[in-house]
Amino acid sequence: MAGLRALRLFAGSTLALLAAGCTATATDPAPVSAPVAAAPQGAGLSAFFNAYDAAQLSLSPQSKSYRGVRDADYRRWDAVGEDALVAREKLLQATAAALRTSFDPATLDTDERLSVELFGEIASRSATLFPYRHHGYIFDQMNGAQSQMPAFLINIHRVADEKEAEAYIARLRALGPQLDDLIAESARRFANGIQPPKWVYAYVISDIDNLSKSGRDMQMTGQALLDDFRAKITKLEISAERRQALNMAAVAAWRESAAPAYRRLRAEMEQQQAAAPTADGVWRLPDGANYYRALLGNYTTTDMTAAQIHDLGLTEVKRIHGEMRGIMAKVGFKGTLQEFFAHVRGDPRFYHATREAYIADAEAKMAAMQAKLPEYFGVLPKSPLVIKAVEPFREKSAGKAFYQSPAPDGSRPGTYYVNLYNLKDMPITELEALAYHEGVPGHHLQRAVQTELKDVPAFRRFAGFTAYTEGWGLYSEELGKDMGFYTDPYSDFGRLGMELWRACRLVVDTGIHDKRWSREQAVQYLRDNTPNPEGDIVKAIERYIVYPGQATAYTIGKIKIMELRQRAMNRHGRKFDWRAFHDVILTGGPMPLDVLDRRVEEWLSSKK
Repeated sequence: MAGLRALRLFAGSTLALLAAGCTATATDPAPVSAPVAAAPQGAGLSAFFNAYDAAQLSLSPQSKSYRGVRDADYRRWDAVGEDALVAREKLLQATAAALRTSFDPATLDTDERLSVELFGEIASRSATLFPYRHHGYIFDQMNGAQSQMPAFLINIHRVADEKEAEAYIARLRALGPQLDDLIAESARRFANGIQPPKWVYAYVISDIDNLSKSGRDMQMTGQALLDDFRAKITKLEISAERRQALNMAAVAAWRESAAPAYRRLRAEMEQQQAAAPTADGVWRLPDGANYYRALLGNYTTTDMTAAQIHDLGLTEVKRIHGEMRGIMAKVGFKGTLQEFFAHVRGDPRFYHATREAYIADAEAKMAAMQAKLPEYFGVLPKSPLVIKAVEPFREKSAGKAFYQSPAPDGSRPGTYYVNLYNLKDMPITELEALAYHEGVPGHHLQRAVQTELKDVPAFRRFAGFTAYTEGWGLYSEELGKDMGFYTDPYSDFGRLGMELWRACRLVVDTGIHDKRWSREQAVQYLRDNTPNPEGDIVKAIERYIVYPGQATAYTIGKIKIMELRQRAMNRHGRKFDWRAFHDVILTGGPMPLDVLDRRVEEWLSSKK
């Protein structure tokens, strides 16, 4: 999975946002209100988008940090609440309106017209979702602020000098008021019927308890954020006395601000838990059916209905089951497909004994794939890839695997996070496909190339469309087979299992949120139709419940990319060029599937 919720980055800004005219302290969030200026008279499209980018970054200190920008805002969190949401949306729509009136498409070149079209798509999708801006769950096990904010400090906030260490302390102290604002918003949403299912709260409370450990001594050794801070300042060339002073300032910030806020959050979560509903789908939320319809359109970039997506999933599941039976015959297994599933689940040879062994195996697969990439890709990423285990404080609640893009200045590599909380949920049969999806040629190759694009607006370099991004990740799993990998038939079975997993998502996501399936009904569907371990199954269904619609994008995006590749192969025959095709897909950056279709068709026509 590629991380951030779709379009979240897009909602943060628009053109020519001026300074708000107020002075912010180190712990203040970013200002959220400002006059909107017209586009500079006669400004070119590049300057227009540069102004937009500066404006949206002025609203989002955290986006700056992801980009590697370390200025005065490096001490701040993003503003939250209704004012911030409204300001960002107004600015986004103002930019889209200015684009329509300021630039005649006939005067633009092909890539400039694409930029204008893509920005219009972003604004349109954001406007569709804006009425549901309060429908999301602020605290859940997938993207909840209780774990995402500490993860941001650990993984994104770099400490290269004393000033950046002080900024870390400022953000640590600002966790308190930031969490209080989020607690208040969560309570408002709960009162308005936006209520996570009851089972979600145990995960959130577990994250809070993991972070709230008092530590083993006066310096609170064992507390995740303080341990991270100490590890970072240990690398600084400063005196021991200054290092100790910084350490004690961080301890004080945690004790005096962050820790009490986490206690208040725990109390709020316990109160909500007592009154939380047991039904799971978003159909039960206010205007839930239209909310889910808007989510499906956003994530898939199509107009497919829930019923059509559900039926597509059933068709794909049947096809993949047929291919799996071919693997059964190859390995000489006698029995039913479900018996083969049980065999793979239960055989200890299909699981690593240690976390270190799993990561070493994944790193070896990535090294072999890296050596093969130049045969299939003309444009390759410059940023390195690292593989890391999910941090202990959030591994119980976090997803199975995910990827974080590199910083454009090279200060942070692309990172494939693998959740090794329970090795029995991470079978060796799936390791290869999972690594190709999250690493190369999947998310790392696609998103690093995207980040490194030149001469395109920043909004095309740093955000995306889920069907494109996750479709590419799933396509990359099968591409590994085309490239000569999966030599072990059980690994190829694992590849099919991963593809089956995404096909089943079409069924269970729409089942839960449209057909009103229970959590237990969805879990049983995966038990009956996939080879995945029980813990994997339960965690997946819990993910789809709190992240409605997102999981449908994978298969739909992959099917489109496969369709486009087959079209190119049919047209070019023996002259089909893998490198050229993949470069056409990747070098324009993320886009809706219909725009991607047109881009490939134009490339094919130009090759006649």
